[in-house]
Parts: sequence; C-alpha cells; structure tokens
Amino acid sequence: MNINVNSLQAKLAATVMSLSILAAGIFIPVNVAQASSDHGHAEEEEHHDDEEGPHGGRLLKHDDFALEMTMAESGIPPEMRVYAFYKGEAVAPSEVELTLSLTRLGGVIDSVSFIAEEGYLVSQHSVAEPHSFDVEIDATYKGKDYDFHYENHMGRVTINDRLLALSGVKTGFSTPAELRFVDHLFGVVAAITDKQFSVSAPYTGVVEQLNVTIGDNVVKGQVIATVRNSTTLQRYSVKSPANGQVTELMLSVGDSTFNQALLLISDLSSVWIDMSAFPKNLSRIALGQAVTIGDDDHDNSEEHRDGRASSTISYIAPVMTGGHIARVRAVIANPEGHWRPGMHIQANVETRTKQVPLAVRADALQTFMDKPAVFVKYGNTFEVRLLTLGETDGQFVEVLAGLEANAEYVTENSYLLKADIMKNAAKHVH
Repeated sequence: MNINVNSLQAKLAATVMSLSILAAGIFIPVNVAQASSDHGHAEEEEHHDDEEGPHGGRLLKHDDFALEMTMAESGIPPEMRVYAFYKGEAVAPSEVELTLSLTRLGGVIDSVSFIAEEGYLVSQHSVAEPHSFDVEIDATYKGKDYDFHYENHMGRVTINDRLLALSGVKTGFSTPAELRFVDHLFGVVAAITDKQFSVSAPYTGVVEQLNVTIGDNVVKGQVIATVRNSTTLQRYSVKSPANGQVTELMLSVGDSTFNQALLLISDLSSVWIDMSAFPKNLSRIALGQAVTIGDDDHDNSEEHRDGRASSTISYIAPVMTGGHIARVRAVIANPEGHWRPGMHIQANVETRTKQVPLAVRADALQTFMDKPAVFVKYGNTFEVRLLTLGETDGQFVEVLAGLEANAEYVTENSYLLKADIMKNAAKHVH
C-alpha cells in the first residue's frame, strides 16, 4: 500500500488535539489576507502568521483594522461570530457592515450575512457542516472597504492518480433507496404431513418381496411389494398410492403385515420450512410477509442463489412452546429435491420496507469527530461529510442531513482517507 497508513500512527495524538480545537470553532486562515480601500479598491496582499484574537479566534489584520473570526456551536447550531477592532480597540458591531461568501468543494457558494449582537457580528443563519471552504470577506468601516480572503480547509485530502489506483478506494453515489427490514430466524425443513403416505397391506400376510428401498422414487400405481395372504395363501400386489419418495421402511421380507405399515412414501415436491420465532420476532411477523430461505451452510447473499428459496409466511402458531418459541411456517417448492427434511436453514423474514429519499451504504460509514461520516470525491480531492442518520436495514442507511443527492462517496477503503485527512488536520494547527 503506497498510502502509508503506518506512518500516520505517530501523529494521531496530535490529531486528536487538532480536532478538538477545530470542534471548538476556531477558523484557521491558511496564510493570505487581502484588503483594499474604497479609493479604486487597489488590492495589496499581506502575509501574516496565524494570530489568535482575545476570544480564541483567528485574527485577520490590515493596517489598523482587524477582524477576529470565531465559530460558536456548543449547544446551538453552528454560527459565525466576528469581532472587529480598530487600532487595537474593540469596535461596536453596529458600526461595521460585513458579508461573507463560502466556496465549498464542488463549487457550491454560501452567502452569509451578519447582524449586530452584543459585542460581535453574528451570522443570520447556521453554517452547515463541513466547515471547509474558501472564505471571501467584504467589510466596511468608517467609509473604508476591506476585503479579506483565506482558506479554511478541514477534513480534506488530495491523492494523485497513481496512489489512488493503488489504494483500492472505490466509490458509489448517494441515491434514494428502499430499506428492507428483516428478522433473522432459524429452522428446519420438514415434510408436509398431508403429503406423507403410510402404506399398509390390505390383508394380513407375509411380505414375500419388496421392490423398493429407502430413497427410491415411486409413481402412483407402481407395485412396491408382494404379500402372501395368510388366510387364502394367495399372493397380491401392494401399489403406491401417490408419487413420491420412500423415506422409511418398517417391514422386511418375511415379516408379517399384521397391524404394521410396510413403508412411508413422502411427496417432497414441496416442503415446509418450520422456523422458530421468539416473542420479540412475533411483534413484527405477520401472515403473507416475504421470506428468503438459505441453507445453514450458505451465506444468504446474491452470489449464492443455489442454496436459496423464496416464499411467504403461511402459518404462525397460536401458542408458544415451553421455551417461549412459536413455530412460523412457509411452504417452498422443491422440484430438484434440494431441500431435505431435517436440513437446518436460516431465513430472513421481510417485516417492512421504507422508501427514503437519500441513503448510503452502511459499510461506507466512518466515525469522524465522534460523528458518522462519509468521504465525498471531487476529482482527486476527498472531503469528509458529517451525517445525520435515520434508520438502517443493515445494508443501507437513511441520510437525513449532511450530504447532497447524487454525491460520489467512498464505499471501500475509506479508512485510508480518514487517516490522511486526520494527518492534514493536524498540519493546519501546527
């Protein structure tokens, strides 16, 4: 792996510190602040070391005018608060006119306006996550215009084509989805009782010949045994009453048929699936619900259809067993004889579905700053998106906020991006 994850481990401690600072809402200008007067707006670029203001924010300066940029979000939706200074003295916020534009990855621009509040200017609307953007500031104080620019990139990393190909990072798109909620049950295959036939000789006698053995397939009317009548000493044939398979032999040649069945024939062209349901399952399971049955030795995935069957719930027992379990049953076709009585199965009962306007794959989620997140892709640049999530069916997760529709996001190997992004976040603070 050319993206060296191991090399990042030594920096994780510094990373945790950096993320804590970011969470506190301090805006971090990269290194450029620009200002101009109202006389022709002649721009001159000034470079400053990062400087902290009296309220813990970052200080932008030009000549005698300065702005301190902070973000307040403890217990409230994130809002920008800006303090103004002239010649080192605090300026009443009502004396400053201020607007901002925030250019996000992908070209989306948020316009932010401010009103005066107590000793600062506060944004009139909450600033959406992620707090990663290019910032353009237009400020006016005492008839003079000041323009500032800085980059506040957090949770972002750029990877070149070669390393990206080697990393194995894969992506998908956020789309609407149908969540399918299932209960997982276990059970066994059983023969259908009214398709089992216990075959007896009509007259008491001695079995002289058996034409079948266990496992043989028979058809209706086929001679399966010859018996000598004990009274008349005449031989007669015993025929199969139905199509099926011999599943049990009770008598052998030479045995008396008195009060004994010869054999058991089972029609296994369809079978029962008897599942065990606990009380918590029964509150969600109902007749007619779809069920997918898989061998206990198969994973229940699209790639293993040979060991799967589909049906619906046809019976729910009205009483519980001593182990607080109720029998739930489905009937499945078994033309190839794959499903054998006694076989253990696992089943997914679809208890409900839900259409959601936006969803991502559950296995794409990472945790970033103690929040669920995915990483979106714009060309070779990736950036974190902190999400507000709804329900999940285990495969997809409903997204309530934090991600736009049809966003390309990382579905595999996103942990590599998380490591690089955390490393870069630490660099911004240092």
